[in-house]
Amino acid sequence: MSHFTRMKTKLSKKNHIVQALRNLGYEPKPGKVRIRGYGGQETEVDVMIPTGNPGYDLGFRKQGNTYEMVADWYGIHNIDRDAFLKKVQQRYAYHAVMERMKEQGFDLVEEEEEEDNTIHLTVRRMVF
Repeated sequence: MSHFTRMKTKLSKKNHIVQALRNLGYEPKPGKVRIRGYGGQETEVDVMIPTGNPGYDLGFRKQGNTYEMVADWYGIHNIDRDAFLKKVQQRYAYHAVMERMKEQGFDLVEEEEEEDNTIHLTVRRMVF
């Protein structure tokens, strides 16, 4: 019986997931890789990060048009899964906004992060 838990997300771009994980201090390994769980069980994912818990990894796997977060949380004690996913989603949204902003010709003028982790971006676009 598998111990792996899958959590649906609305994350759809692998490069933004990888960037978000790097922002949070992780070293993601993109590509078809296997994560480990209880009793040496393994499952394939598209992005893997080591968790610091021997024998237990965390990953993101493409499921349809979005990615799901996959892990055996039984052995992952140093990461709160809900708080972790919330942080990944925030950093993912940041990179998605930055990409869209550049596509539309905007430049970042100022970026502020408040104590509650709210991010404010000031942008501009030159019109000639």
